[in-house]
Amino acid sequence: MNLVSKKCLPCKDNVSPIQGGDIPTYLEQLTLDWQVIAGKKIQHEFSYKDFNEAMKFVNRVAKIAAAEGHHPDIFIHYNKVTIELFTHAIDGLSENDFIVAAKIEKLI
Repeated sequence: MNLVSKKCLPCKDNVSPIQGGDIPTYLEQLTLDWQVIAGKKIQHEFSYKDFNEAMKFVNRVAKIAAAEGHHPDIFIHYNKVTIELFTHAIDGLSENDFIVAAKIEKLI
């Protein structure tokens, strides 16, 4: 099943973060070049023509986050939007991060 068709699930206490060797398997399912940060986060920077376009994108990302119950960290620098995803509850990456990343990619 591809990531876009999946739904984020709440992390349970016994869920372990995705480990380094398994991260590339998930990254291969994404179309953009997401960077792995310290083995615990994925990050991508999106560029737009101006601030208004960047904000439209951020609002669409917010709708995905609300629908999935999984919220990225979003940084806005005029026409650039950086999205960071990681699962706070397990202090690392979970499948939820890649599901949200795949759904964000469908916006562009």
